[in-house]
Amino acid sequence: MELISLTIDGQTVQACKGSTVLEASREAGVTIPTLCHLADLTPEGSCRVCVVEVEGARGLVTACTYPVSEGMIVRTNTPAIREARKSVVELMLANHPQECLSCQRNIDCELQALASTFGVREIKAEGEQRQFAIDDSNPFIIRDSNKCILCGRCVRVCKEVQCCNTLEWTERGFNTKVAPAFDTDMVDSSNCVFCGTCVSACPVGALTEKPMNGVGKPDKKVKTTCPFCGVGCNYDLNIKDGKLIGVTSNLTSVVNGRLTCVKGRFGTDYVHSPERLTTPLIKKNGKFVEASWEEALDLIATKFKEIKDTYGSDALAAVSSARCVNEENYIMQKFMRAVIGTNNVDHCARICHAPTVAGLAASFGSGAMTNSINEAPQCKVIFLIGGNPTEAHPVIGAKIRQALRNGATLIVADPRRIELAGKAHVWMQLRPGTDIALINGMMRIILKAGWHDQNFINSCTTDFDKMADVIEKYTPEYVEDITGVPKHLLMEAARIYATAERASIFYTLGITEHICGTDNVMSLANLAMLTGNVGKLYSGVNPMRGQNNVQGSCDMGALPNVYSGYQAVTNAAAREKFEKAWGVKLSDKVGLMMPDMFDASIAGKLKAMYVMGEDPIRSDGDAHHVRKGFEHLEFLVVQNIFMTETGKLADVILPAASFAEKDGSFTNCERRVQRVRQAIEPIGNSRPDWQIIRDLSNKMGYPMSYSHPSEIMDEMASLSPMFAGLSFERIDEKGLQWPVPDKEHPGSQYLHVDGKFACGLGVFKAIDHQPPAELPDAEYPFMLTTGRILYHYCLTTAGYSKHLTEYRPEERAMIHPDDAKRLNIADQDYITVTSRRGTVQARAWVTTDVLPGGIWMSFHYHACPTNEVTMGCGDKVTKTYEYKVCAVKVEKTVVQ
Repeated sequence: MELISLTIDGQTVQACKGSTVLEASREAGVTIPTLCHLADLTPEGSCRVCVVEVEGARGLVTACTYPVSEGMIVRTNTPAIREARKSVVELMLANHPQECLSCQRNIDCELQALASTFGVREIKAEGEQRQFAIDDSNPFIIRDSNKCILCGRCVRVCKEVQCCNTLEWTERGFNTKVAPAFDTDMVDSSNCVFCGTCVSACPVGALTEKPMNGVGKPDKKVKTTCPFCGVGCNYDLNIKDGKLIGVTSNLTSVVNGRLTCVKGRFGTDYVHSPERLTTPLIKKNGKFVEASWEEALDLIATKFKEIKDTYGSDALAAVSSARCVNEENYIMQKFMRAVIGTNNVDHCARICHAPTVAGLAASFGSGAMTNSINEAPQCKVIFLIGGNPTEAHPVIGAKIRQALRNGATLIVADPRRIELAGKAHVWMQLRPGTDIALINGMMRIILKAGWHDQNFINSCTTDFDKMADVIEKYTPEYVEDITGVPKHLLMEAARIYATAERASIFYTLGITEHICGTDNVMSLANLAMLTGNVGKLYSGVNPMRGQNNVQGSCDMGALPNVYSGYQAVTNAAAREKFEKAWGVKLSDKVGLMMPDMFDASIAGKLKAMYVMGEDPIRSDGDAHHVRKGFEHLEFLVVQNIFMTETGKLADVILPAASFAEKDGSFTNCERRVQRVRQAIEPIGNSRPDWQIIRDLSNKMGYPMSYSHPSEIMDEMASLSPMFAGLSFERIDEKGLQWPVPDKEHPGSQYLHVDGKFACGLGVFKAIDHQPPAELPDAEYPFMLTTGRILYHYCLTTAGYSKHLTEYRPEERAMIHPDDAKRLNIADQDYITVTSRRGTVQARAWVTTDVLPGGIWMSFHYHACPTNEVTMGCGDKVTKTYEYKVCAVKVEKTVVQ
């Protein structure tokens, strides 16, 4: 970067050519006040608070927009400058409500602070005052245009960072204000997603959050990691009087900066839900009664010992949790292996991204996102398949919109017209369950056109010929017949992806939740290797992991076949290392996957389960079968923050602490291990999960002496080569992306550098199209697909956030207008959806976003347990349920 010299307030400084006077001044330690300026937005210079004198310039200039030049002489604090700035603030205050003491932003208001700085003591309002109606039509944000100073920060942040273009200038002159299109309320705006990014940018009280659990200036702010999706946003928990009262952006957050989504900013009010579990419960005579921790843990320890002694260690199993911190997942799998003596431990990756772990490990040698989230805005080509990030991973969705704003080309393959399909250059609306055919078709077109990277194939991969032989039959015509995608769209998508210098693939559960989920993942790996789009920036295969710590739960060994760091339980050397560290003899038998646990229980082989932070009856496919599995157990322990459907069947309930009440770490989908920090004390008599497991282990005669989660991480790192460089100290500020093989390693932004795969050579897999396990027929003529919506995430917390529930209170099932008309169903009518396994009811959402013959539902609502309808069939490798395809019938609900 070329440097130039200039003088600021008599001081000679150097600045980068192309920077502004404001940037140069701040680098030199010179303070210039601003109001409309934010460092992460395009400078505008509208407020005039940052005016300075530049020798040779006509009049005062705005420092935030004026570029530096060689030899420039700048003065930032002359009497004329101070008077000009003071006048600007006085003019703003003259038409500003004089109600600072009652304003939510009192003491935290930038205009108030500037008034103090410039010595403005009194302003007499003259003339007409603005009298705009206050918009409080939604559960999240209050918009008071009377307090707006027209700085435009909210307009620019919505346009440039969130890329929603919700807010714009309306009216003129005295009546100018910022509002959604046609000056509608925010709740009626078609493109407001209530992310709160505008609130984070507002310098005054014009945009404020609705109170969460209290009001007033927080006593403290605690930076932590969001507990919802796998993006891993960081933000500040605002604490007052020991309660979480709000969430605010923390601009030091590496992953998201100021960005948040509606769940992260407004959904954490569930922490103080009156329905929180706050004391241990023991079921006596069919009813739960309160118990002490001593009594509850003694009972569990006694029962677990009895079952182990009577039936053997493999008669017990545990379900760990992607909602819990890494350290708790590590200690849970250690408890099951070292104390109970079984590898029967699994968690909810089994029902979402287990095919990612298996598929990418088979192809690349490592089962995780190859690249980083913050590469997305600079990507030139993005292929999004089987994912809906603007709802399920909203900050990644925003970064993809940023990429489009920067000129990227987007390809979308999805059975639904998701938001990004409407922005795509190519949208392929394929039939559910036909992804392999689509990918094979693209690869055949690429090969025939000579767009493949033969040098990469020759030097970095193996088994290319086997794959090439299989895809030969996938002509555009053949693929169109299977997928329903017109061949011209398939050919255009193949051309765009293959001829780009670098192209990135993003996917999620629309790829993994099929009976061929692992094959789907390996097919995408084939496509990336065919074009050399792996092992470099702005490329790769990037699974957007489901829940907040589903990556970390896998990393910690909460799986039936591996210890932490993906060290196989069947590997004698790995087993010997853990035996030495833990002081026990370990089983070499691969444990039960979650679906197998329920089958084993029904068969009488599994007698007890320990379920931490999950609700399989609501989350797993074919819920009736799962319930039956739990009902056949002799003893069930459930550890959670709320009473769940699974918990209702438990013999003992243990109240856990939420993410806000404990320390630890989460690992996001880009492999970044980040701190979770305790902000409040555990609610009631609840305890962090790691403490509960530690104390239970001690009761069972296996001593665990951890006093803090950092000690658990240290142990895990000492036993796991790929995490050897991790510690709380090293991840404290920005986190680290694994692999981190030693204490000096900076972490890994992307994997498989220059085609050097973790497994040596990347492996092409020869994969054929496989139809779904259950297709529509005369009795069940509709194809149901499930997924997430923006305003909820996980059943463990769904319904407990007052804000989110108020805005989206019930299930809405998407159905095509042609089908709705044929069945005499109107929008908002109640409909009954029935499969071979169960029946649910929901309101109809009549929309062309789904294919004729298709129906789409989420699984967020307790009143509409969609998984009572879905199937128990799963991926042949990982047994992940096929949530994305099942046959149902739809009827208009008859109101009695």
